Amino acid sequence: MDKILEGLVSSSHPLPLKRVIVRKVVESAEHWLDKAQCEAMFDLTTRLILEGQDPFQRQVGHQVLEAYARYHRPEFESFFNKTFVLSLLQQGYHSLDRKDVAILDYIHNGLKLIMSCPSVLDLFSLLQVEVLRMVCERPEPQLCARLSDLLTDFVQCIPKGKLSITFCQQLVRTISHFQCVSTQERELREYVSQVTKVSNLLQNIWKAEPATLLPSLQEVFASISSTDASFEPSVALASLVQHIPLQMITVLIRSLTTDPNVKDASMTQALCRMIDWLSWPLAQHVDTWVIALLKGLAAVQKFTILIDVTLLKIELIVPHVVNLVHSFKSDGLPSSTAFLVQLTELIHCMMYHYSGFPDLYEPILEAIKDFPKPSEEKIKLILNQSAWTSQSNSLASCLSRLSGKSETGKTGLINLGNTCYMNSVIQALFMATDFRRQVLSLNLNGCNSLMKKLQHLFAFLAHTQREAYAPRIFFEASRPPWFTPRSQQDCSEYLRFLLDRLHEEEKILRVQSSYKTSEILECSETSLQEVTSKAAVLTETPRTSDGEKTLIEKMFGGKLRTHICCLNCRSTSQKVEAFTDLSLAFCPSSLENMSFQHTTSSSNAQDGGLMQATVPSPSEEPVVYNPTTAAFICDSVVNERTIGSPPDEFYSSENTSVPNESNKILVNKDVPQKPGGETTPSVTDLLNYFLAPEILTGDNQYYCGNCASLQNAEKTMQITEEPEYLILTLLRFSYDQKYHVRRKILDNVSLPLVLELPVKRTTSFSSLSESWSVDVDFTDISENLAKKLKPSGTDEASCTKLVPYLLSSVVVHSGVSSESGHYYSYARNVTSTESSYQMCHQSEALALASSQSHLLGRENPSAIIEQDLENKEMSKEWFLFNDSRVTFTSFQSVQKITSRFPKDTAYVLLYKKQNSTNGLSGNNPTSGLWINGDPPLQKELMDAITKDNKLYLQEQELNARARALQAASASCSFRPNGFDDNDPPGSCGPTGGGGGGGFNTVGRLVF
Repeated sequence: MDKILEGLVSSSHPLPLKRVIVRKVVESAEHWLDKAQCEAMFDLTTRLILEGQDPFQRQVGHQVLEAYARYHRPEFESFFNKTFVLSLLQQGYHSLDRKDVAILDYIHNGLKLIMSCPSVLDLFSLLQVEVLRMVCERPEPQLCARLSDLLTDFVQCIPKGKLSITFCQQLVRTISHFQCVSTQERELREYVSQVTKVSNLLQNIWKAEPATLLPSLQEVFASISSTDASFEPSVALASLVQHIPLQMITVLIRSLTTDPNVKDASMTQALCRMIDWLSWPLAQHVDTWVIALLKGLAAVQKFTILIDVTLLKIELIVPHVVNLVHSFKSDGLPSSTAFLVQLTELIHCMMYHYSGFPDLYEPILEAIKDFPKPSEEKIKLILNQSAWTSQSNSLASCLSRLSGKSETGKTGLINLGNTCYMNSVIQALFMATDFRRQVLSLNLNGCNSLMKKLQHLFAFLAHTQREAYAPRIFFEASRPPWFTPRSQQDCSEYLRFLLDRLHEEEKILRVQSSYKTSEILECSETSLQEVTSKAAVLTETPRTSDGEKTLIEKMFGGKLRTHICCLNCRSTSQKVEAFTDLSLAFCPSSLENMSFQHTTSSSNAQDGGLMQATVPSPSEEPVVYNPTTAAFICDSVVNERTIGSPPDEFYSSENTSVPNESNKILVNKDVPQKPGGETTPSVTDLLNYFLAPEILTGDNQYYCGNCASLQNAEKTMQITEEPEYLILTLLRFSYDQKYHVRRKILDNVSLPLVLELPVKRTTSFSSLSESWSVDVDFTDISENLAKKLKPSGTDEASCTKLVPYLLSSVVVHSGVSSESGHYYSYARNVTSTESSYQMCHQSEALALASSQSHLLGRENPSAIIEQDLENKEMSKEWFLFNDSRVTFTSFQSVQKITSRFPKDTAYVLLYKKQNSTNGLSGNNPTSGLWINGDPPLQKELMDAITKDNKLYLQEQELNARARALQAASASCSFRPNGFDDNDPPGSCGPTGGGGGGGFNTVGRLVF
């Protein structure tokens, strides 16, 4: 009969005919057959089931085997014996591998057929050992699911006693290795079904043998707390959580959080992975366990774990908030509305405590705009209700997260520990296109100067394949000596120091090269004091040509002329000073929104460049302002000046920085008004305020040489030479030594995309050196005093020209104090010749329109032309640089930053002058040798970048291989209850720009 059946299934007869004959063969099973015939039939049907070439053959094998096994049970019991089953499990069947699911299915059906036979007990004993071996080999989800089906139907095959605990632990480890690489819905559903079968098997074992539950949970924790970088446990472990009795939460959490053997790094890793479990389909009670664990850690004051987990997972959660809000909004249920009100409060708490991420928060703000915003007092109350925020004394908001470079094409800078002040400045300078190109084109081979290190940093930012670069070498070389490492500093002070250091260093190198023309110059790092002393030689001879300027002077250097006119004898003094940045104070009348932070300590080093402005009392004249009442410098310092010399406030501690303290003045400006009377000054207003005349009176009187006494005087400042890049610092910080209160001016400032800088071009003072002179005496005071400072006939030559600038970058400070908070920057690429043709004609139109409107007494129409240019520039691509994170943004986001996030305020601005030609260098960016406008890198730099890129690719490849090997490993060895739990390697840490905190700083979380 077996020969007939074998010939039939392999014949070419029609399928209906085959089915009729097969039915006859099945019916013939009722007849008597000898043992040899039965064994031959069992061999044939087994071969058809396991090696059948098509579904018909496999179906025939099942039907015939079941029929013959039912009517010839002793013969089948003899055939389906312990030896045969063991060979199937350990060696497979002919060409079929032992791990093929068909073998398990065959054994499963065979057990059903001999269930009532005595020999099945031997098979149960055999399978108890074999299933443990199979689980230790880490079977794939499909095979493990079939094994679970077998053990669910035949619980007698599950290992007993101590082996049951081992089996459960190994099964948990097997689940932790599950992976599903497919993204198709059908395959994903099948994968979830397979995992569910395995987790249900574990549930059944836990119920039957409660002693296996705790060891299984310990194994789950050992898997998810692993700090091995090559092992990433599967999210499929989430399927087990729903089977853990909720009554055990309290005991398990207490045991877990108080166990001294569980290190913080392991707990952090475990909690992060439990949060990942929330993405598992149909997972139940995961959120309950996560919240319970958070509360348990807070109860034992393990705040560092809570802080680190939040910093690592906040970006994972935030993008889902918008969809969550929309989902509950669509419900329309009262409970949903109540939930959204509470969620809105928590969101505002998060944004208050973690300011500095507008790109993440703007979509959320838009989604919750219809719900009431809690007051600042309520926000503080909510934050104080949590133990891990109640001890907060500073703001920490600098998160180090990597965003793929492929998204923006830009490279982030890793925070090395409160170095966001440096990162934001470096990114702003890097995005200053012309400056970057000049730095990259310098020939600095063999030098070890700071400029060489900046060139190296710029080259890596432009060409590295890494998502973020760690500027450790540059940080150590450029950090001011008085800056304490790993503490927050003033980015404006750092920028001034950096530019001054680069400027002085270049002068020293020129001096050295002039004395060593026949030798090879070997540059070495020089201290700032040595640089300053050597550079003094250069200052004795005034520069006469642009070619003698340093790169910093060419790019950022401008000239500022200061006039002082004695109001008694009308004699005047004047001085021309170089500057690299202008520090703009706020009009005292607008200082209504200030932040206070009580402190008992004195001002830090970075406060030396900061100013406090105070609203004058009603008794003061409206056009007179005494700077000593507002200056950040002590009164004693202001008053201790040498008789017969200009006031001390006209000198700067750094010769490349404009005085920014006592020379600020009070004038009645027409400031734009918001509805309700609230002022919104613009950068133009602050610039006009900076350049407006100032009356020196009272304690700030001017010592006149003519009068030989202190006299009231008028001081005016004029920009006589504009820089290529205009750096503006908004003086937002002040320190009141009387009340020991640290303040930040939180006023919103309108940032114009196009700024016109008034430049006083004249030849009448060209012969003056940079020194004071007293040589003009005026008696006629009926005309404007400013005009009387120039000889007659020079009015036409000294007309103010409006030089157009485009906004290039904005450095934002997020926080309420200069010693805390976070810096990030907005920037875009702006070149000298960008829109040069339009800018040239629009600049002329602006000047003409301004002149005509002044003569005719009409409103200045320049705003119309400026608005037209702004509309064209709005669409230009902007980037948000937030340490390692670089994202796309828009100018609208830059404009709205303070209105949407009150603690985030523009601090340092970079504007790029628009020229008809770029006369800075002989290099031609369109010569074909420059790539995308940037010069080709020197071989030394290119080799370093190529080497690092290869190293990065090797690192990526090794990581990928390690993950693949881990997933494919089939080790049956039992791992200990836990893994190597070394502390994580040192990194920039999530302290970023935080307020003086490291990983041990408490109070950086929201909820």
